[in-house]
Amino acid sequence: MSNRLNSLESYRIFLYTARTGNFTKAAEFLHVTQPSVSYAIKQLEDCFGVKLFDRGSKGVKLTMEGKALLDYIEQSFHLIERGERKLLELANLHGGDLRIGASGPIIKHILLPYIDKFHAEHPNVRIRLQQSKTNEISKQLKEENIDLGFVHLPFDDQELAIQPLMSIQDCFLVGEAYKELASQAVSVRELLKLPLLLPTAGSSTRLFVEQWLAGHGIYKEPDIELTSTEMIIEFAQRGYGMAFLTRRFAQQELNSETLFEVTLTEALPSRAIGVVTRKDATLPTSSSVFLKDVMNQ
Repeated sequence: MSNRLNSLESYRIFLYTARTGNFTKAAEFLHVTQPSVSYAIKQLEDCFGVKLFDRGSKGVKLTMEGKALLDYIEQSFHLIERGERKLLELANLHGGDLRIGASGPIIKHILLPYIDKFHAEHPNVRIRLQQSKTNEISKQLKEENIDLGFVHLPFDDQELAIQPLMSIQDCFLVGEAYKELASQAVSVRELLKLPLLLPTAGSSTRLFVEQWLAGHGIYKEPDIELTSTEMIIEFAQRGYGMAFLTRRFAQQELNSETLFEVTLTEALPSRAIGVVTRKDATLPTSSSVFLKDVMNQ
């Protein structure tokens, strides 16, 4: 009883010997020699100091001790088989989760076509979307609540890996009430005489525009703070003031001419959207396939 660390193969031989009741049949099933089966069973019996099978002319039968061991071995191999099936299921995208964190506008205006395609191709993969601000996504990644985060860049976190995805352009937009401002280039100082509509503090867009304005020596609190891009668009359309938004997120309203872009004499720098993942962590197959599709846009 000095060595109880027997190989998985020994237990597999024990299991199939018990199921077939015959060393030769077990050997044929497992594609090994009959002496190999006999040797593996003897090794187990010597290890535990008990007989596992009674040998007879017509085959073998489990002893009481053999029956006790069989109960646990069957359970163990059942779990292993379930684990193997689950692993194949995940590898072949017949199950599992696609876990993404992103802001509402990024989900709606950038990711949704890719999510549609992924879901059509892999309907059995559950989609888990966390609608989060950029500054919340790093926490969700580190806590392993998501596997992919899509954020506005720059994004600085030394514990996470960051890949640029696409460039975006921000702009100032007005509704019908201030439409005349869109007919000519105006300075940002002139433009900011209008009420300013911005997202709430803490958003990457709010931080970006405040830093850009500060670079021009302008410090202005928003006249109206709103929690979503949709609400900023709605208020701008209703004439509450001038909105600062990513052009792509308001393209439908620009096309329908319910919002109008104001051209500035000062150039607004472009920004980027990137994907963030945990460093030194292998992505689940579902996330890897989805990300490859997005990166190949």
